[in-house]
Amino acid sequence: MIEATDGPSDERHALFEELVRELKSHAAAEEQALWSAVLRNPQTTEFARHAVAEHKDIDKMLDDLAARDMGKPKWMERFADLKEEYLHHIREEEQEQFTQSAAILSDADRRHMRSVFERRKKEEKASAALTPKLKIKSIA
Repeated sequence: MIEATDGPSDERHALFEELVRELKSHAAAEEQALWSAVLRNPQTTEFARHAVAEHKDIDKMLDDLAARDMGKPKWMERFADLKEEYLHHIREEEQEQFTQSAAILSDADRRHMRSVFERRKKEEKASAALTPKLKIKSIA
């Protein structure tokens, strides 16, 4: 829907704010409910670290977009980069990481994690906000 908007419109801003709240709250809740448990198992620690690192990368991309002028064509290019990174992350989680995690989790673990996730996502979403911060690549 963001891609269908033009320039620095109120609609683009509102949609982007909602996207930020959704992605940040989902990532935080997922880290607390799922990845914290999966990190403890040596068989799944590495890919759990990878998933959390990707959450942090996406978070930085969101912050960078929040700090930039939504009316500039470069903003949409950066947004396209975010979309590509996010879709890559989702594919990895759904096709690899969740499957491998399921193999080590009990039914009780799954029930507990579902409960934690739903509670934490609601709490996280209520406090999630745009945090404009430019991501500047160092020149070395």
